[in-house]
Amino acid sequence: MIAKEVQNGLQNSSWIRKMFVEGNALKAIYGEENVYDYSIGNPYFEPPQSVIDNLKKLVNSGIAGTHRYMDNAGFKSTREKVAASVNKGTEVPLSYENIMMTVGAAGGLNVLLRTILDPGQEVIILAPYFAEYFFYIRNNNGVPVTVKCTEGTFEPDLKVLEAHITEKTRAILLNSPNNPTGVIYSEALLKDMAAMLESCEKRFGTEICVIADEPYKALLYDGAVVPNVLNIFKNAVIVNSYSKSLGLAGERIGYIAVNSRMDEPKLLMDGLAFCNRTLGFVNAPALWQKAVEDSVDATVEISEYAKRRDLLYNHLVSLGFEVNKPQGAFYLFPKALIEDDIAFVEAAKKHNLLFVPGTGFGYPGYVRLSYCVDIKMIERSLPAFTKLAEEFKK
Repeated sequence: MIAKEVQNGLQNSSWIRKMFVEGNALKAIYGEENVYDYSIGNPYFEPPQSVIDNLKKLVNSGIAGTHRYMDNAGFKSTREKVAASVNKGTEVPLSYENIMMTVGAAGGLNVLLRTILDPGQEVIILAPYFAEYFFYIRNNNGVPVTVKCTEGTFEPDLKVLEAHITEKTRAILLNSPNNPTGVIYSEALLKDMAAMLESCEKRFGTEICVIADEPYKALLYDGAVVPNVLNIFKNAVIVNSYSKSLGLAGERIGYIAVNSRMDEPKLLMDGLAFCNRTLGFVNAPALWQKAVEDSVDATVEISEYAKRRDLLYNHLVSLGFEVNKPQGAFYLFPKALIEDDIAFVEAAKKHNLLFVPGTGFGYPGYVRLSYCVDIKMIERSLPAFTKLAEEFKK
Protein backbone atom coordinates (compact mmCIF):
# COMPACT_ATOMS: atom_id res chain seq x y z
CA MET A 1 0.00 0.00 0.00
CA ILE A 2 3.02 2.33 0.29
CA ALA A 3 5.70 3.28 -2.21
CA LYS A 4 8.87 1.19 -2.43
CA GLU A 5 10.96 4.31 -1.89
CA VAL A 6 9.14 4.95 1.40
CA GLN A 7 9.57 1.30 2.39
CA ASN A 8 13.31 1.65 1.78
CA GLY A 9 13.29 4.87 3.77
CA LEU A 10 11.64 3.13 6.72
CA GLN A 11 14.29 0.41 6.67
CA ASN A 12 17.09 3.00 6.59
CA SER A 13 15.41 5.56 8.82
CA SER A 14 17.08 7.61 11.48
CA TRP A 15 19.28 5.90 14.06
CA ILE A 16 18.42 8.84 16.31
CA ARG A 17 14.75 7.89 16.46
CA LYS A 18 15.63 4.19 16.79
CA MET A 19 17.71 4.84 19.91
CA PHE A 20 15.10 7.22 21.30
CA VAL A 21 12.44 4.49 21.03
CA GLU A 22 14.76 1.92 22.63
CA GLY A 23 15.40 4.39 25.43
CA ASN A 24 11.69 4.62 26.19
CA ALA A 25 11.54 0.82 26.38
CA LEU A 26 14.44 0.73 28.85
CA LYS A 27 12.82 3.43 30.97
CA ALA A 28 9.69 1.32 31.25
CA ILE A 29 11.81 -1.54 32.64
CA TYR A 30 14.35 0.23 34.85
CA GLY A 31 12.69 3.55 35.64
CA GLU A 32 13.41 6.87 33.96
CA GLU A 33 15.95 7.97 36.58
CA ASN A 34 18.08 4.87 35.90
CA VAL A 35 18.34 5.29 32.10
CA TYR A 36 20.80 7.78 30.59
CA ASP A 37 19.41 8.86 27.26
CA TYR A 38 21.79 10.90 25.07
CA SER A 39 20.05 9.94 21.83
CA ILE A 40 17.98 12.88 20.65
CA GLY A 41 18.76 16.57 20.19
CA ASN A 42 15.56 17.83 21.80
CA PRO A 43 16.22 21.31 23.28
CA TYR A 44 16.11 21.12 27.08
CA PHE A 45 15.39 24.70 28.09
CA GLU A 46 12.11 26.53 27.79
CA PRO A 47 11.87 29.54 25.44
CA PRO A 48 13.04 32.95 26.70
CA GLN A 49 10.42 34.86 28.65
CA SER A 50 10.22 37.51 25.92
CA VAL A 51 8.83 34.89 23.51
CA ILE A 52 6.26 33.64 26.02
CA ASP A 53 5.16 37.17 26.92
CA ASN A 54 4.77 38.15 23.26
CA LEU A 55 2.78 34.99 22.53
CA LYS A 56 0.38 35.72 25.40
CA LYS A 57 -0.06 39.28 24.18
CA LEU A 58 -0.79 38.09 20.64
CA VAL A 59 -3.30 35.44 21.70
CA ASN A 60 -5.19 37.93 23.86
CA SER A 61 -4.96 40.91 21.53
CA GLY A 62 -8.08 40.24 19.48
CA ILE A 63 -6.46 41.92 16.46
CA ALA A 64 -8.37 40.96 13.32
CA GLY A 65 -6.43 39.11 10.65
CA THR A 66 -3.86 37.56 13.00
CA HIS A 67 -4.62 34.05 11.73
CA ARG A 68 -5.24 34.71 8.03
CA TYR A 69 -3.13 33.98 4.98
CA MET A 70 -0.33 36.38 4.16
CA ASP A 71 2.33 36.66 1.45
CA ASN A 72 3.82 33.17 0.93
CA ALA A 73 7.17 34.59 2.07
CA GLY A 74 5.72 35.70 5.42
CA PHE A 75 4.81 38.91 7.22
CA LYS A 76 6.84 41.92 6.10
CA SER A 77 7.34 43.04 9.70
CA THR A 78 8.82 39.66 10.68
CA ARG A 79 11.05 39.52 7.63
CA GLU A 80 12.36 43.02 8.39
CA LYS A 81 13.35 41.93 11.92
CA VAL A 82 15.04 38.78 10.62
CA ALA A 83 16.89 40.74 7.91
CA ALA A 84 18.18 43.21 10.53
CA SER A 85 19.46 40.28 12.61
CA VAL A 86 21.12 38.52 9.65
CA ASN A 87 22.73 41.82 8.58
CA LYS A 88 24.89 41.98 11.71
CA GLY A 89 28.31 41.30 10.24
CA THR A 90 27.05 41.11 6.65
CA GLU A 91 29.06 43.30 4.26
CA VAL A 92 26.28 43.69 1.67
CA PRO A 93 23.03 44.07 3.63
CA LEU A 94 19.80 42.21 3.00
CA SER A 95 16.30 43.65 3.02
CA TYR A 96 13.07 41.91 3.94
CA GLU A 97 12.82 40.99 0.24
CA ASN A 98 15.75 38.59 0.75
CA ILE A 99 14.02 36.72 3.60
CA MET A 100 11.38 34.00 3.49
CA MET A 101 9.83 32.61 6.67
CA THR A 102 9.61 28.81 6.67
CA VAL A 103 8.21 25.83 8.54
CA GLY A 104 11.46 25.29 10.43
CA ALA A 105 14.86 24.69 8.86
CA ALA A 106 13.70 21.29 7.56
CA GLY A 107 10.85 22.93 5.66
CA GLY A 108 13.24 25.61 4.46
CA LEU A 109 15.73 23.07 3.11
CA ASN A 110 13.01 21.20 1.24
CA VAL A 111 11.67 24.41 -0.27
CA LEU A 112 15.14 25.56 -1.31
CA LEU A 113 16.14 22.21 -2.81
CA ARG A 114 12.88 21.97 -4.74
CA THR A 115 13.51 25.46 -6.09
CA ILE A 116 17.07 24.93 -7.33
CA LEU A 117 17.25 21.26 -8.37
CA ASP A 118 16.53 19.75 -11.75
CA PRO A 119 16.22 15.93 -11.80
CA GLY A 120 19.58 14.18 -11.46
CA GLN A 121 21.52 17.21 -10.19
CA GLU A 122 23.85 16.52 -7.28
CA VAL A 123 24.08 17.98 -3.79
CA ILE A 124 27.29 17.42 -1.83
CA ILE A 125 26.92 16.70 1.87
CA LEU A 126 29.88 16.51 4.25
CA ALA A 127 30.20 13.53 6.58
CA PRO A 128 29.51 13.43 9.43
CA TYR A 129 26.12 14.85 8.47
CA PHE A 130 22.53 15.12 9.66
CA ALA A 131 21.01 11.95 8.18
CA GLU A 132 17.76 13.57 7.02
CA TYR A 133 19.70 15.48 4.35
CA PHE A 134 19.59 12.36 2.18
CA PHE A 135 15.80 12.27 2.25
CA TYR A 136 15.42 16.01 1.68
CA ILE A 137 17.62 15.84 -1.42
CA ARG A 138 15.83 12.76 -2.80
CA ASN A 139 12.45 14.33 -2.04
CA ASN A 140 13.31 17.03 -4.54
CA ASN A 141 14.76 15.17 -7.55
CA GLY A 142 18.37 15.44 -6.39
CA VAL A 143 21.23 12.99 -5.94
CA PRO A 144 23.15 13.15 -2.64
CA VAL A 145 26.95 12.86 -2.90
CA THR A 146 28.85 12.23 0.33
CA VAL A 147 32.31 13.63 0.99
CA LYS A 148 34.01 12.42 4.17
CA CYS A 149 35.67 15.07 6.34
CA THR A 150 39.16 14.68 7.78
CA GLU A 151 39.28 12.50 10.87
CA GLY A 152 40.26 14.45 13.95
CA THR A 153 39.34 17.96 12.72
CA PHE A 154 36.07 16.95 11.03
CA GLU A 155 36.67 19.69 8.46
CA PRO A 156 36.54 18.97 4.73
CA ASP A 157 39.71 18.28 2.76
CA LEU A 158 39.32 20.66 -0.16
CA LYS A 159 41.22 18.43 -2.59
CA VAL A 160 38.89 15.54 -1.80
CA LEU A 161 35.90 17.87 -2.06
CA GLU A 162 37.01 19.23 -5.44
CA ALA A 163 37.41 15.70 -6.78
CA HIS A 164 33.69 15.11 -6.16
CA ILE A 165 32.51 18.24 -8.01
CA THR A 166 31.19 17.61 -11.54
CA GLU A 167 29.06 19.39 -14.10
CA LYS A 168 26.07 17.89 -12.24
CA THR A 169 26.95 19.53 -8.90
CA ARG A 170 24.20 22.03 -8.07
CA ALA A 171 24.81 22.67 -4.38
CA ILE A 172 26.98 21.96 -1.37
CA LEU A 173 25.35 21.73 2.03
CA LEU A 174 27.35 23.12 4.98
CA ASN A 175 26.27 22.53 8.58
CA SER A 176 28.32 24.65 10.98
CA PRO A 177 28.23 24.45 13.97
CA ASN A 178 27.99 20.86 12.97
CA ASN A 179 25.59 18.17 14.08
CA PRO A 180 27.02 15.75 15.32
CA THR A 181 30.53 17.11 16.07
CA GLY A 182 29.98 20.68 17.29
CA VAL A 183 32.80 21.77 14.94
CA ILE A 184 32.73 25.24 13.33
CA TYR A 185 34.30 25.44 9.88
CA SER A 186 37.04 28.10 9.96
CA GLU A 187 36.89 31.30 7.95
CA ALA A 188 40.22 30.51 6.27
CA LEU A 189 38.91 27.12 5.14
CA LEU A 190 35.67 28.62 3.83
CA LYS A 191 37.53 31.32 1.87
CA ASP A 192 39.71 28.66 0.26
CA MET A 193 36.56 26.67 -0.50
CA ALA A 194 34.98 29.73 -2.12
CA ALA A 195 37.98 30.16 -4.44
CA MET A 196 37.88 26.46 -5.32
CA LEU A 197 34.13 26.54 -6.06
CA GLU A 198 34.52 29.63 -8.24
CA SER A 199 37.20 27.80 -10.24
CA CYS A 200 34.91 24.77 -10.63
CA GLU A 201 32.01 26.96 -11.76
CA LYS A 202 34.18 28.48 -14.49
CA ARG A 203 35.46 25.06 -15.55
CA PHE A 204 31.99 23.51 -15.88
CA GLY A 205 30.03 26.63 -16.80
CA THR A 206 27.68 26.12 -13.83
CA GLU A 207 26.52 27.84 -10.65
CA ILE A 208 26.95 26.05 -7.34
CA CYS A 209 24.67 27.09 -4.49
CA VAL A 210 26.28 27.06 -1.04
CA ILE A 211 23.54 26.15 1.45
CA ALA A 212 24.45 27.03 5.04
CA ASP A 213 22.21 25.07 7.42
CA GLU A 214 22.71 27.04 10.65
CA PRO A 215 20.20 26.04 13.35
CA TYR A 216 23.00 25.96 15.97
CA LYS A 217 24.57 29.31 15.03
CA ALA A 218 23.51 30.97 18.30
CA LEU A 219 24.75 28.10 20.52
CA LEU A 220 28.45 28.97 20.80
CA TYR A 221 31.06 28.50 23.53
CA ASP A 222 34.33 30.05 24.66
CA GLY A 223 34.04 33.09 22.39
CA ALA A 224 33.66 31.05 19.20
CA VAL A 225 32.40 32.85 16.09
CA VAL A 226 30.62 31.39 13.05
CA PRO A 227 32.00 32.94 9.83
CA ASN A 228 29.41 34.84 7.80
CA VAL A 229 28.90 32.80 4.63
CA LEU A 230 27.21 35.73 2.87
CA ASN A 231 30.54 37.58 2.93
CA ILE A 232 32.47 34.56 1.63
CA PHE A 233 30.28 32.93 -1.04
CA LYS A 234 28.43 34.94 -3.67
CA ASN A 235 25.88 32.15 -4.23
CA ALA A 236 25.18 31.56 -0.54
CA VAL A 237 21.78 30.89 1.01
CA ILE A 238 21.30 30.61 4.77
CA VAL A 239 18.66 28.28 6.20
CA ASN A 240 18.01 28.72 9.90
CA SER A 241 15.39 28.07 12.55
CA TYR A 242 14.50 29.11 16.08
CA SER A 243 14.22 25.50 17.23
CA LYS A 244 17.48 25.53 19.15
CA SER A 245 18.23 29.21 19.81
CA LEU A 246 14.76 29.90 21.26
CA GLY A 247 13.84 26.34 22.29
CA LEU A 248 10.93 26.21 19.81
CA ALA A 249 11.61 22.88 18.09
CA GLY A 250 7.96 21.85 18.21
CA GLU A 251 6.64 25.12 16.77
CA ARG A 252 8.37 24.80 13.36
CA ILE A 253 9.47 28.35 12.64
CA GLY A 254 12.54 29.31 10.63
CA TYR A 255 13.69 31.26 7.60
CA ILE A 256 15.70 31.33 4.37
CA ALA A 257 18.05 34.27 3.72
CA VAL A 258 19.17 34.78 0.10
CA ASN A 259 22.45 36.59 -0.54
CA SER A 260 21.71 39.95 -2.19
CA ARG A 261 25.06 39.68 -4.07
CA MET A 262 24.00 36.71 -6.20
CA ASP A 263 22.71 37.12 -9.75
CA GLU A 264 18.92 37.52 -9.83
CA PRO A 265 18.14 37.11 -6.11
CA LYS A 266 14.54 38.21 -6.78
CA LEU A 267 14.03 35.32 -9.20
CA LEU A 268 15.24 32.88 -6.54
CA MET A 269 12.92 34.48 -3.96
CA ASP A 270 9.99 34.18 -6.36
CA GLY A 271 10.85 30.52 -6.87
CA LEU A 272 11.06 29.94 -3.11
CA ALA A 273 7.65 31.53 -2.55
CA PHE A 274 6.17 29.40 -5.34
CA CYS A 275 7.63 26.18 -3.92
CA ASN A 276 6.63 27.10 -0.36
CA ARG A 277 3.06 27.28 -1.62
CA THR A 278 3.06 24.28 -3.95
CA LEU A 279 4.81 21.94 -1.52
CA GLY A 280 1.86 22.57 0.77
CA PHE A 281 3.55 24.65 3.46
CA VAL A 282 1.81 27.76 1.99
CA ASN A 283 3.41 30.01 4.64
CA ALA A 284 5.15 29.72 7.97
CA PRO A 285 2.79 29.64 11.01
CA ALA A 286 1.36 33.16 11.35
CA LEU A 287 1.24 33.26 15.15
CA TRP A 288 4.83 32.09 15.54
CA GLN A 289 6.14 34.57 12.98
CA LYS A 290 4.74 37.36 15.14
CA ALA A 291 5.80 35.68 18.39
CA VAL A 292 9.50 35.66 17.47
CA GLU A 293 9.62 39.14 15.90
CA ASP A 294 11.01 40.86 18.99
CA SER A 295 13.17 37.91 20.07
CA VAL A 296 15.17 37.04 16.95
CA ASP A 297 18.44 37.80 18.79
CA ALA A 298 17.42 36.25 22.12
CA THR A 299 18.70 32.82 23.19
CA VAL A 300 18.11 30.14 25.77
CA GLU A 301 20.64 29.74 28.61
CA ILE A 302 23.78 28.91 26.62
CA SER A 303 25.94 28.96 29.76
CA GLU A 304 23.86 26.07 31.07
CA TYR A 305 24.60 24.04 27.94
CA ALA A 306 28.30 24.87 28.44
CA LYS A 307 28.15 23.41 31.98
CA ARG A 308 26.74 20.18 30.58
CA ARG A 309 29.33 20.04 27.82
CA ASP A 310 32.21 20.53 30.26
CA LEU A 311 30.93 18.00 32.80
CA LEU A 312 30.52 15.26 30.22
CA TYR A 313 33.58 16.15 28.12
CA ASN A 314 35.95 16.22 31.10
CA HIS A 315 34.71 12.85 32.36
CA LEU A 316 35.06 11.19 28.96
CA VAL A 317 38.59 12.53 28.52
CA SER A 318 39.52 11.28 32.01
CA LEU A 319 38.38 7.80 30.94
CA GLY A 320 40.57 7.83 27.83
CA PHE A 321 37.98 8.68 25.17
CA GLU A 322 39.20 10.59 22.11
CA VAL A 323 36.82 13.50 21.64
CA ASN A 324 36.93 17.05 20.26
CA LYS A 325 35.68 19.77 22.58
CA PRO A 326 32.66 21.23 20.74
CA GLN A 327 32.71 24.89 19.76
CA GLY A 328 28.96 25.00 19.29
CA ALA A 329 25.66 23.05 19.21
CA PHE A 330 24.95 20.55 22.01
CA TYR A 331 26.61 17.31 20.92
CA LEU A 332 29.77 15.34 21.67
CA PHE A 333 31.18 12.96 19.05
CA PRO A 334 33.71 10.69 20.81
CA LYS A 335 35.52 7.85 19.14
CA ALA A 336 34.07 4.49 20.14
CA LEU A 337 36.34 2.29 22.25
CA ILE A 338 36.15 -0.40 19.57
CA GLU A 339 36.11 -0.13 15.79
CA ASP A 340 32.47 -1.24 15.47
CA ASP A 341 30.41 1.73 16.65
CA ILE A 342 27.13 -0.19 16.45
CA ALA A 343 28.49 -2.95 18.68
CA PHE A 344 29.76 -0.27 21.05
CA VAL A 345 26.30 1.31 21.23
CA GLU A 346 24.84 -2.12 22.04
CA ALA A 347 27.43 -2.58 24.80
CA ALA A 348 26.56 0.84 26.24
CA LYS A 349 22.88 -0.14 26.43
CA LYS A 350 23.84 -2.83 28.97
CA HIS A 351 24.78 0.06 31.25
CA ASN A 352 21.55 1.90 30.35
CA LEU A 353 23.52 4.42 28.29
CA LEU A 354 21.93 5.43 24.98
CA PHE A 355 24.09 6.87 22.19
CA VAL A 356 23.63 7.14 18.44
CA PRO A 357 26.24 5.31 16.33
CA GLY A 358 28.40 7.40 14.00
CA THR A 359 27.21 5.12 11.20
CA GLY A 360 23.93 7.04 11.36
CA PHE A 361 25.85 10.21 10.43
CA GLY A 362 27.94 8.62 7.71
CA TYR A 363 30.99 8.39 9.99
CA PRO A 364 31.49 4.89 11.50
CA GLY A 365 33.72 4.38 14.51
CA TYR A 366 32.24 7.23 16.55
CA VAL A 367 29.10 7.84 18.62
CA ARG A 368 26.99 10.95 19.17
CA LEU A 369 25.91 12.12 22.62
CA SER A 370 23.30 14.88 22.96
CA TYR A 371 23.92 16.80 26.16
CA CYS A 372 20.75 18.89 25.94
CA VAL A 373 19.48 17.00 28.98
CA ASP A 374 18.94 17.44 32.70
CA ILE A 375 22.36 18.01 34.29
CA LYS A 376 21.36 15.69 37.12
CA MET A 377 21.00 12.89 34.57
CA ILE A 378 24.56 13.56 33.40
CA GLU A 379 25.78 13.41 37.00
CA ARG A 380 23.95 10.12 37.61
CA SER A 381 25.33 8.66 34.38
CA LEU A 382 29.04 9.24 35.08
CA PRO A 383 29.56 5.93 36.97
CA ALA A 384 27.95 4.08 34.04
CA PHE A 385 30.45 5.69 31.64
CA THR A 386 33.24 4.58 33.97
CA LYS A 387 31.98 0.97 33.99
CA LEU A 388 31.65 1.01 30.19
CA ALA A 389 35.23 2.21 29.76
CA GLU A 390 36.52 -0.35 32.26
CA GLU A 391 34.76 -3.12 30.35
CA PHE A 392 36.76 -2.32 27.19
CA LYS A 393 40.04 -1.70 29.01
CA LYS A 394 39.84 -5.27 30.27
